[in-house]
Parts: sequence; C-alpha cells; structure tokens
Amino acid sequence: MASAIVKGLLDKEHYAPEEIACTCGDDPTGPALAEATGIRFLNDIIPALYEAEAVVLACKPQQFAALSSQLAEAANGKLVVSILAGTPLARLGEKFSHARNIVRTMPNTPGQIGAGVTAFAPLRKLSEKDAAIVENTLGSLGNFHEVEEADLDAVTALSGSGPAYVFEFAAALREAGVNCGLDESLAEALVVDTLLGAAMLLADSEERPEALRDAVTSPGGTTAAALNVLKTGKFRDLIDRALAEAKARSRELAQG
Repeated sequence: MASAIVKGLLDKEHYAPEEIACTCGDDPTGPALAEATGIRFLNDIIPALYEAEAVVLACKPQQFAALSSQLAEAANGKLVVSILAGTPLARLGEKFSHARNIVRTMPNTPGQIGAGVTAFAPLRKLSEKDAAIVENTLGSLGNFHEVEEADLDAVTALSGSGPAYVFEFAAALREAGVNCGLDESLAEALVVDTLLGAAMLLADSEERPEALRDAVTSPGGTTAAALNVLKTGKFRDLIDRALAEAKARSRELAQG
C-alpha cells in the first residue's frame, strides 16, 4: 500500500520524487521502491523527519510497538497519517503525543491501481493545509470518505475486507461455470468481464443495486431461477453474518 501511495502521489504530480523518502528496516521493499520511483531511501529516516510536513505510517501493525522514541520525537509538530489496520487513534496518540494531528485510515487493495476506497478519521479537525495533504495522499489510492472513528470497524468489514469477498465470489462463479460445462479459461474471462461491467454500470447509474437487478430479471426467466436459489440459501443473511464477524474481529484487534 505504501508503494501505491508513492506511485499515486508521483503520477498525479502532488510531489516530486526528491520530496518523498522512505525507510523499511530489514525489509527489502524500501530500496526496490526507491529504485522504481526515484524517491529517497534512507536507512535512518529520523533526520529527514525533522524537515518533513507529514509522516505516513505503513509498517505492519505488529511492528508499531517497536517504533523508536526518537522517531516519535522527530514527528513532533508533524501530521501523522496511519494506514495500520486495527490501530486506534488513542494508541497512535500515545506514541506520537506531540504530532500536530493524527489521521487513522482504512484503505483497500484496489488502491494498488488507483481504484481503491479509503475511509479516514482524524484525531482533531483538520486544518486546511493538513486536509490538502490527506486528500492528496488518500486520493492517490482512489476515492476517500471522512468518517467517525467508531465507524472504522464496520468500514474494515465492508470495504477493507470487501475485495476478498468479491474475489471469492469470482472464484465461485468460475467454478460454477466449469461445472456447467465451460472451459475454465473461458469461464474466468466471462467472470472478470461480467463483474467489471456490472460494477461500472452500478457506478454510472443513479439506480440502487436492487433496481438494476430487477431490470435484468424477467419473471420466470433464467436470472429469476438463479436468484431464487440465492434467496432460498439466505445469501443476504450469509453476507450479513460475514461482515458482522469481520467487524467483531476488527474490534478485537483494536484492543491489542
């Protein structure tokens, strides 16, 4: 996700490569990102933080506790933007107690191609300058929405984890197509184009999903037969249970 942010910021010309620096400890992704984009890779990023306007935390959540006090001190007076899943503002605020503001975000993986969606919650109301930084940063991944922090567990369950549900549905459609007699490669191609087209139609339409569903469903037809199976199998109840479970797990992770 850090790579997606950097590439998006550069592609949209919000910053020049020399204005961005990264570090990554023992992880080899930092040097590779720097080589691919022209940004600076620094083994010791702390001196650069003193000159920075904003810090984006993109390490693994389990690495958060190991962040040094020197790094936190260097972030004094800076805007801190976190993409760490399950790490609440209160915990971020304990580490970066002198940041001018902290923003917790929940992006999703389509941000890798600029087609993601991110929800964010600031610790305090954003200044005009900080709002611009947040919009540029999150806009590099796709769309974004400001929410209350209390909503981020539900956001995690819906859009944060949501791509995995779509991929699982795609795999199920492909498998069902093969079981209906289609060649696997043809079934997969039909699935990808069907999901992409349906999503584009939904995004372009002012109709709700139910109206678009009804428009393609003739009484007594093939679509109606398939939808009846989903209804009988309580498809919506299953999705509701899945999101409730993901939301509950997100809350558990936030408790540490």
